[in-house]
Amino acid sequence: MDSAKYIGMDVHKESISIAVMNHSGKIVMESVIETKASMILQFIGGLRGDLRMTFEEGTWAAWLYDLLKPHVTEVVVCNPRKTALLKDGSKSDRIDARKLAELLYMNKLNPVYHGEHGIRTLKELARSYLTVSKDLTRVNESAQGVISQLGHSLCGHGSVFATSPGGMAPQDHGNRCPPTRGTLLPTTR
Repeated sequence: MDSAKYIGMDVHKESISIAVMNHSGKIVMESVIETKASMILQFIGGLRGDLRMTFEEGTWAAWLYDLLKPHVTEVVVCNPRKTALLKDGSKSDRIDARKLAELLYMNKLNPVYHGEHGIRTLKELARSYLTVSKDLTRVNESAQGVISQLGHSLCGHGSVFATSPGGMAPQDHGNRCPPTRGTLLPTTR
């Protein structure tokens, strides 16, 4: 007895329509669940056998592929524009899920995504590096502006932290700002 199950999923932001087909091509279960990792894994956990799943390429494809891959035998992400059966007949989430399960059962789908996790991780790291670099530059420039304004307001002339052409801060102690009003001076006994 074959325990294969072919699962078609029509995925949307708020919900997923699911159709489960058995090894003989009969729809044995249909469901609509929330598009949430815990709900999806709970649904998959309730199924037994050799689980093969498919859904269309879209916004959720990479996340869903990575979520499902460790829990099922096969995940096929397909291109909806190249799936002729999906174009024919009535359209609804339930019907699309059934058609996807049927196409998977008949082995009529060509996968368009194969889990490029390493490349995606590299892209995310590069994007994070650029974001952090831009933020650091922005904060540094902002801090320099505040320090410059502070220097002008305290001394009435150039920045307190001005540097000489050699890159070192000048050591001219005679050009310091006078103490502000109310400054306490050390006392001696």
